[in-house]
Amino acid sequence: MKKNFISNSKESIRMFKNPLFEGLSKVPYFVPLIVYVPVVGYFSWESFSKNGILGFLGHFLLGLFIWTLTEYVLHRFIFHFYPKSDWGKRIHFIFHGVHHDYPNDAQRLVMPPSASIPLALAFFFLFKWILAPGMLDGFFTGFIFGYLCYDMTHYMLHHAQFKSAFWKKLKQQHMLHHYDDSTTKYGVTSDIWDKVFGTR
Repeated sequence: MKKNFISNSKESIRMFKNPLFEGLSKVPYFVPLIVYVPVVGYFSWESFSKNGILGFLGHFLLGLFIWTLTEYVLHRFIFHFYPKSDWGKRIHFIFHGVHHDYPNDAQRLVMPPSASIPLALAFFFLFKWILAPGMLDGFFTGFIFGYLCYDMTHYMLHHAQFKSAFWKKLKQQHMLHHYDDSTTKYGVTSDIWDKVFGTR
């Protein structure tokens, strides 16, 4: 496999001349928690109030399961789609290419709210259109909780040292995606869909 450029520097490369855009492209790892933990709390309460504990748990687990598939599909088919046009290549670099070129850049490891909030709103209205009203709150809670797990796991895989065999295996899988073959191992929080779709 042709090896792409990979910097081991922990520094951030500048992506935008505009200082506002540049600032919006960087985010500390804890920002998604500040933004989305209240969202998870609100929709959890709404679901629990309407459906009770068992109804909430059922809808939550379904949303979490759908997140795992969404994580895989986004990473494989969106983040690793390689356009041919110059502007397309630029967009790809901004969204995911910079992370593969500078994997140790701690400020570009979680999705900035400027990107995640519009995506979350789009998914919310999609689910509102598809799902029965009673399911929406619990399902969306599980989906957003899954996203938070993805962002925090992704940060830790790049910057934490693990003793547990489970986390070591997860880290090894993600590092192989970065340093060996970026056309495999798209799962970040698990390898379940890599097994299903043969990209392990």
